[in-house]
This record gives sequence, C-alpha cells and structure tokens, in this order.
Amino acid sequence: MKDRIAICFLSIICCLHLSCSTPVQKTEQEIVASAIQRVFPALVFIKPIQEDYEGGKKIKMQVFGSGAIISQDGYVVTNNHVAEKSTEIKCVLSNKEEIGADVVGLDQETDLAVLKLRLNELKTKDPLPFAKFGDSRKMKEGDNVMAMGSPYGFDRSISGGMISNTRRYFEFAPYNLWFQTDAAINPGNSGGPLVNEEGEIIGINSRAMTGAENMGFAIPSEIVTEIVDKLIKHNKVVRAWSGIRFQALKDFSKSSYINAEKGVLVASVDAESPAETAELKAGDIVLKCGDNEVNGIYQIDLPAVEGIFANLPIDSPVKLTVLRDKQLKEAWLTPMLKGKHEGDDFECKKWNMTVKEITKFSEQFIYFQKNKGAYVQGVKYGGNAYSSGITINDVIIKIEGIEIDGLKTLKEAYSKFENLEKGKRQVLINLLRNGYPLYVVLDFERNIEKIEEEE
Repeated sequence: MKDRIAICFLSIICCLHLSCSTPVQKTEQEIVASAIQRVFPALVFIKPIQEDYEGGKKIKMQVFGSGAIISQDGYVVTNNHVAEKSTEIKCVLSNKEEIGADVVGLDQETDLAVLKLRLNELKTKDPLPFAKFGDSRKMKEGDNVMAMGSPYGFDRSISGGMISNTRRYFEFAPYNLWFQTDAAINPGNSGGPLVNEEGEIIGINSRAMTGAENMGFAIPSEIVTEIVDKLIKHNKVVRAWSGIRFQALKDFSKSSYINAEKGVLVASVDAESPAETAELKAGDIVLKCGDNEVNGIYQIDLPAVEGIFANLPIDSPVKLTVLRDKQLKEAWLTPMLKGKHEGDDFECKKWNMTVKEITKFSEQFIYFQKNKGAYVQGVKYGGNAYSSGITINDVIIKIEGIEIDGLKTLKEAYSKFENLEKGKRQVLINLLRNGYPLYVVLDFERNIEKIEEEE
C-alpha cells in the first residue's frame, strides 16, 4: 500500500514538473499585440516640405513618410528620400502632438537619414517612447515580420508577412543587401520599422516593387545601426573612392562566368580615378586589398567588397594583389575622399529652367563630357529655355563668354544677365549635347509667370 502511495506521489510530482517546465506558446494575436506595444508608441508620421527642380522650376511640395524614435533624446531614423531636399519637417507622434525636426545627417547611398525632434516644442512632459534594434543577422527566410508606418499619409498601421529573402542584391545600392518581405510596404511606409516577433526593429522599410504583388524591401538593422551611428557622430558618412566598378565572377544576370574561384572582377575603371593611376584595367581580378581577402564570386558578395574599399584610409596607399592574364601582379592604390553623391540645384527663374552641379557619382555620362560645371536638370514646357531649344542634360560650357566651371560661376553669370533691359534680353550659351558642341541664343523677353497669371 505504501509503495502504491509513493508511486502515485512521484507521478503527481513528475506531472507538476512537466507542466511547469513546458513553455507557454504565445498566440499570433499575443505576439502582434506585444510588438505593437513595444514599437507603435515610437512610430512617427513624417511630413517634410521638399524642393523639386526637375520640371524646370523650383517648386515646394508636401510629401509623407514614416520613421521610428530610437532614443529618449529624440533621434529618429527614416529614409534619405523622405528627408532629402526638405526645407521644413514636421513629425506627428503617437500622442498626436506635431513638432518640428531637424536633419542630423543623410546618406543617399544606403537611403538612410537621421532626424532630431525639437523636444522643446513638446507640450507633454512624459518620457519619450523609443524602440530598440534587433539583430538582423538572425533573421531567416520564413520568419514572421510586421511592417509599420503611415501608408499614403493615413494614420499609423501595421501589416504582417514574412521574410521572403534575407540577401536581396540591387545594383543601385552598392553597400548593402536587402530584406525582401511580403508584408505590405506602400508609399508613406518609407522609413518605418520592420519588426520581428520580439518587438525589435530588424529593418527600415524603404521601397516596394512597382507592378509586383507582395514585394517590399527593407534595409537590415545591421546596416542601419552602423550608418545611424556615423550620422549622429559626424553628420555624414565618409567613404573612400577608388574608381573601380566591380562585377561578380559568376554574374547570372549578365550571363558572365569567369573561371576563377576567388577574387572579384574589375568591370571598368573610371577616368581620372585612383584606380586609373594604379594602372588597373577592366578584366583584372582583385584577390587581396591590403590584408583583406576579397571575395566577389556572386552578386550578393559585392556589398562586402564595396565596403572593404569604401573603408580604406583616405590618401593612404594600399597594396592590391591582382590576377591579370593568369599572372599575379601588385598594384598600389591611393583612395581619394568620395565627394557628395549629388550636386546642388539652382533655378534660373527668368530663363524657365533649373540646373544641377556636375559630380563624379550622379550622372556618369554627363561627367564624362565635362568633369566640372553644371547641366540642365529641368526645362519648363513652353518657357523661354524650351522655346530657345535648350533640353534636359545639356551641359553648360559658357554663358556670354563666361566659363562655367561650377554652380558658383553659373549663379554669378545668371545674376549678371537676368535683369537686362527690355529688348536686349538674350544671352549666348555654349552647350555640350551628347558630347557635341552647340550654340544657343536664349531669348527671355517673355515673362512666363505673368503670362500664366493673366491666362
């Protein structure tokens, strides 16, 4: 009898132990509710006023985006394309307060930006809610995620889905791979957080594939935290420039397969670049950069390669080990500071056109025609420049004999001639169009804005 009682007692203890040690599984609703509780209060609806120059006239327009507060002192992460060219930024917080924000730093090449909320404008004295980053490297295809933001300027919302691909490569984004997700990302979601089941930010929503269903893309938090840290500390991201265009050894998109198991292919070398000075050539295979082995077998390996070269010390020679015609060679590369990616804009109001500064990195074909100066960014339809035969991407060489070697000299020339007396409002402009020289007489006798008002 005692033995039976002891066995029963042991069975009860075992059952209690098993029931206590078995983890309680959260339901899907509980997971979503927990994530909302952690991140939604830190979600920001961003309303920038941006300047646009592409139509031949400077216009200001209201755009919408999203962001996430990432610190109690008011730093907000969002997309570069949400914050760039903004003259004013207003942010709507979760408590419905609208306050101003200032741009801390922008990085066009990763499409990231950091804002700082003007906390002195806050009426409430409650602590500012903020969200935390998770480790994007732990995410796998099939993991559940939530995209948060303000699609189309609507009130904050959440959409659910999964990670479709953890290493999506885009040629326009040289320094990072992307998360692909089927969680809905629409205009207005840009800059909002992509959140894991633990309520952590593992990505920043950036873009959707036009014409495709359930294909959104986010920048992984591994990249976001690195760039955000640099923007907060230095207001910019400093990168080295070598002038090498890389291509994967096995590039399926181009049906190009190089018989090599390591290194990265030099697809081309920019003119007047450090790579040209180092006598690198298209077709070379770079095996080592300093002490770093270089691996560019597939396209998804290229951002890591770009990162090695972008982080080289400026103006410091580094030894490259190169394979050329099956022979190993050494080349000494001295990287330069990479300048701003996109040049400044200017409106020639009375001429009804807008111009843009030439840089090495934004318009390669234009830079090839003239490596400094300005080009026509936009022409107003029916305006003076349009009627005089000036077109988009014309490179401006001279205005009435004044050499245009940058936006500063163009502004000076415009200022000199914009107020010519009536009957003499013409200027001779030397242009390059598709590499060929061209002379245009720009007649700006008509006051287009006045004519439009009268109509």
